[in-house]
Amino acid sequence: MRWPTAVDFDKLLVRIRAEFLEMPGLRLTLSQAQRLWALDQSLCRALLTELVAGRFLRVTNDGSYVRLA
Repeated sequence: MRWPTAVDFDKLLVRIRAEFLEMPGLRLTLSQAQRLWALDQSLCRALLTELVAGRFLRVTNDGSYVRLA
């Protein structure tokens, strides 16, 4: 899979943010997120890492991604 352009990457970030906003309490592991959004592991990890760095998500002790309260 080729990596998306910067614009497409940003669109994916918006989509993922929307999912977490629409579903309070959403808790996903990397593999669950990959399946949900049909992404390969490296792209999914990069997106989630970006959202953690932007303080929208956090990683729990068990490796799940949850919305930062």
